[in-house]
Amino acid sequence: MEKNSCVVELKDVSVYHTDWNSRQLKRSDELVLSDVNLKVKAGEMVYFIGRVGSGKSTLLKTLYAEVQLLEGEGYVVGMNLRKLRNKDIPYLRRRMGIVFQDYQLLDDRNVFYNLYDVMKAIGWKNEADMRRRIDEVLRLVNLDNKAYKMPHELSGGEQQRLVIARALLNSPRLILADEPTGNLDPITADEIMQLFKDITAKGCAVIMSTHNTALIEQYPARTIMFSKGHIAEIDIEKSFAD
Repeated sequence: MEKNSCVVELKDVSVYHTDWNSRQLKRSDELVLSDVNLKVKAGEMVYFIGRVGSGKSTLLKTLYAEVQLLEGEGYVVGMNLRKLRNKDIPYLRRRMGIVFQDYQLLDDRNVFYNLYDVMKAIGWKNEADMRRRIDEVLRLVNLDNKAYKMPHELSGGEQQRLVIARALLNSPRLILADEPTGNLDPITADEIMQLFKDITAKGCAVIMSTHNTALIEQYPARTIMFSKGHIAEIDIEKSFAD
């Protein structure tokens, strides 16, 4: 992976929230963001900040094609969002990792099978390769001694580390993280940030939406402010100094 290659490139993008009226079978599109221009390179850490409802999560959903890109140009991990067909979406998501605030773990199976079943679903077939990769990602997130624990037996921080392990299974070029420290205490949140720092050092970009300015101050990186339907890059270190 080239360190300077772009994993996200958005040009003159408008982002819409789409609602369907099931009775009339009509779609209404509400403009959330306009004039979005953004480039993210391999190995970069980028924060999305702004008030609730400012469009952070909607832009993340656009990047992994849960929200359709209707205006502008958008390229994510080498795929053109405007030309993406429904059958292409799984291939897009196999090139990235997604970390949700609410974990979305499978409660009826252990740590190992939370990862194993995902790998089967995305097309892994060789049993030895699958087990080797699971061992690798669990070691990366310091859960290698928890493989046969059930999710409810894990702490909140351990569950979040499992979600990150799941996101790393396919050696992604990009991880999208929506409030990944929102439910965690400060010490555990710090551990998660250290993990993201290690991930970016290996060349994977991380885009993270957050309200936790203390973490941004501790782990400064490119910061994009969402406000009044637009985004703008801000000098976060200068903001803290002021």
